[in-house]
Amino acid sequence: MSPVRQAATGSRRPSLRVERALQRDGHRVLAGMDEVGRGALAGPVSVGVVVIDETCRSAPQGVRDSKLLQPHVRESMVPRIERWALAHAVGEASAAEIDAVGIMAALRLAGMRALEACGVRPDLVILDGNHDWLTAPEDVGLLAFAHEDGVVTPPVTTMVKADMRCSSVAAASVLAKVRRDRFMVGLGDDGGEHAAYGWAVNKGYAAPEHLDALRVHGPSAWHRRSWRLPGSMGDDGDVTHAMPVGER
Repeated sequence: MSPVRQAATGSRRPSLRVERALQRDGHRVLAGMDEVGRGALAGPVSVGVVVIDETCRSAPQGVRDSKLLQPHVRESMVPRIERWALAHAVGEASAAEIDAVGIMAALRLAGMRALEACGVRPDLVILDGNHDWLTAPEDVGLLAFAHEDGVVTPPVTTMVKADMRCSSVAAASVLAKVRRDRFMVGLGDDGGEHAAYGWAVNKGYAAPEHLDALRVHGPSAWHRRSWRLPGSMGDDGDVTHAMPVGER
């Protein structure tokens, strides 16, 4: 069994066991990365990244996958995570960009923006889930040798439930969740046309009040119009891009 797999099993709370195993294998600078908003009907998709090295000690107490934390707890953790990490950032791709390039390419765009904002190129990215949506197609296989400037995307390792196992990934999920929630609450609390969608509560996901408002008012400029939405032209009343299980 590999050191990473050994560290990942038997750990019920996020820790740095996986990160330390990877560092012992030569990946000194690590980036934990997680996304928020993939399954929403409105608003951006946000990707958080937290970069650590061997000088970063245990994560702030209580850091967990953002889905498991109350909003006020997540908010209070942000400054502690920012002080703890070597570097950190949140990147976003807008609803219009999701419509233009699709959700997977939009995730990659948001992730690369987060890495660029960090100003640190990690030796390895730990990505939550079982699919590497960060690595560009041209960085894979023989195509990777066609770049004049070399491979653009840092090396990536994926891990199912990394946000529940790795402190760096859990911290990244908190940063992304807080940033996106603040944005959606701000849109929903503007007292204008967006208030009817209930974004201050549902954050753009397919909650009943959101779906009802879509049927009455139709989609706004912040909705992902390439998705079949209630109230859009030709809509049959179904939502084809429902929120995946476990989506934030």
